[in-house]
Amino acid sequence: MRAVGLTRYLPIDDPESLVDLTLERPEPGERDLLVRVHAVSVNPVDTKVRRPKPQVEARPRVLGWDVAGVVEAVGAGVTLFQAGDAVYYAGSITRPGGDSEYHLVDERIVGHKPRSLDFAAAAALPLTAITAWEGLFDRLGVVAERDRGKRVLIIGGAGGVGSIAIQLAKQVAGLEVIATASREASAAWCRSLGADHVVDHFGDIPAQLQAIGRPEVEFVFCLQDTDRYWATMARVVAPQGKLCSIVETSAPVDVGLLQRKSASFAYELMFTRAIFQTADMIAQHELLDAIAGLIDRGALRTTVDTVLRPINAANLRDAHARLEGGRTVGKIVLADWPEDAGAGA
Repeated sequence: MRAVGLTRYLPIDDPESLVDLTLERPEPGERDLLVRVHAVSVNPVDTKVRRPKPQVEARPRVLGWDVAGVVEAVGAGVTLFQAGDAVYYAGSITRPGGDSEYHLVDERIVGHKPRSLDFAAAAALPLTAITAWEGLFDRLGVVAERDRGKRVLIIGGAGGVGSIAIQLAKQVAGLEVIATASREASAAWCRSLGADHVVDHFGDIPAQLQAIGRPEVEFVFCLQDTDRYWATMARVVAPQGKLCSIVETSAPVDVGLLQRKSASFAYELMFTRAIFQTADMIAQHELLDAIAGLIDRGALRTTVDTVLRPINAANLRDAHARLEGGRTVGKIVLADWPEDAGAGA
């Protein structure tokens, strides 16, 4: 089968950083789906894993944790899907990624693809939708019936997770959404997704919140640079409020800043359930199906901004470079494999 991967961890401008491969087609395990991949998208986790380091892989490593495709075959214990089902999912960081013609994934972290979307539009959603959903509803504990009208500050609103988090916070939870963005294009993107207010994350956020009459927020969802925004988050969160971040810190932060307000903090990593095979692992199947329903009803929209064709090493290097440039909005997707007669089985 065709795939794109690496054996050395190199800067993205090196043509060997991601290369075209021919690999053996895998066989599904007990609860695995074998998926014929039609589209993939690129996330910051891809660039972090590929980050230059001395390590050399004895076997090619395949990245990519956003997939849309069709089930080709199923393992003996599969109950949720059958061959021919169109699916979308993010997969597990502990297994090979989806930048391959065929891919194995545990059925419990897979959703039925939204019927109203093509494969490219669907591939933009899984990792960011899971992250946004878990961050808002599991980690921050937002309950729509109870919290409607409360405020959430989303730091990094124009990125992949921010783009779906704005929609979930506004359309599903009924929160007042304050997003951050630093350019007019990214600010306009946030507003188009439903943000009530947009402030500049390179400016004085507390002063900007004060200026729009929103000096405190009940929830803060940090999607970039936890170190940089820690003191700001502690300052603007309301008493008994909640903070969540998806970005690891590079140094210890002062949790004592939250003590006087009895504020709480949680991390969100959407791979946790798959890494630890948690008892509630199937929750990701359920939430992806819920997202698909919201998409098909028109309550949410895909966050794809750019589609590159076909899926190959050159286009993946381009996508990684764009993401590393830090000026993208929404998601970058790659769709369709080259139709060459010599492709592997």
